Amino acid sequence: MSRPPHPEEREHVMTQQAADEIVRRYHRAWTSGDVDGAMTHVAEDITCRAPGGDLAGKEAYRAFIAGFAPALTGVADIAAFADSDRVALFYYPQTAATSTAPAAECFTVRNGKIAESVLVFDRLSFGPPNQA
Repeated sequence: MSRPPHPEEREHVMTQQAADEIVRRYHRAWTSGDVDGAMTHVAEDITCRAPGGDLAGKEAYRAFIAGFAPALTGVADIAAFADSDRVALFYYPQTAATSTAPAAECFTVRNGKIAESVLVFDRLSFGPPNQA
């Protein structure tokens, strides 16, 4: 017979589910071109470590996402993992240049908003297609 979950365990599960849902809503919004909708899930003081430089603040993050979102032709999700307030997503952002270069993001959610992001991808794969 299993015991009922301890209140701290229930809180951990609720936090994990909430963080996972916030990140998935954010991801669905920006990858479908709804950058404004995505930003409703982002903290004002977000920090992002990305190839090419770090970003600080919601407006810098918005500009970064808005600069890439129009290039998306699709997205193929690989996997998602959640642990407490952290959520990791692995996916293939599809563009005219590539559909097979994976990307990974690790998010930290605080107070119901994405507060930190670590983004990993191969910048060269998303450049203009080689001209033959």
